[in-house]
Amino acid sequence: MKKYLFILGLAVAGLVTSCSPFQVRSDYSATANFTDYKTYLFRTDDLKLNDLDKDRVLNELAKQVQSKGLTSSQTPDIIINVKASHKKVQDVQSSSPYGMYGYGGPWGFGVGMNRTWTSNYNSGTIVVDMVDAKTNKLVWQGIGSGISVDSPKSKQKQIPEVVAEIMANYPPQKGK
Repeated sequence: MKKYLFILGLAVAGLVTSCSPFQVRSDYSATANFTDYKTYLFRTDDLKLNDLDKDRVLNELAKQVQSKGLTSSQTPDIIINVKASHKKVQDVQSSSPYGMYGYGGPWGFGVGMNRTWTSNYNSGTIVVDMVDAKTNKLVWQGIGSGISVDSPKSKQKQIPEVVAEIMANYPPQKGK
């Protein structure tokens, strides 16, 4: 019985974690020693956002890196470069044809209808690059996409969520 409850628990956990509306991925240098990084500095030259969204990204990112044990410094161990972009997406959907009328059984004829509709929206992406301050080499990168940038209410909710999901992969677990 305990075995079945454990399997059920794993299945529920898998469903909960797979329900994210975002696509999040990360990559890292296998030679970097992430325990050496104790201090950070944000670099936001490439963060082309309005002030409201920039504050949302940086506030959540600061909260996340500080929860990982890093502290802000003007002489950092790691430089965190943050970028954002968005792209126009056109979603095309089509319904299956359905018959309006027919005649003649399986060898007869009939008329069917098919509906196609499109929706256009903008999808946002946030990229977090971590660069070793001594070597000036990229050691970790996290990317989160799927932010609904057309709605201010959605951005207020989704930006902190996607940043938290990106940073859940830091520090990386070797072999994953």
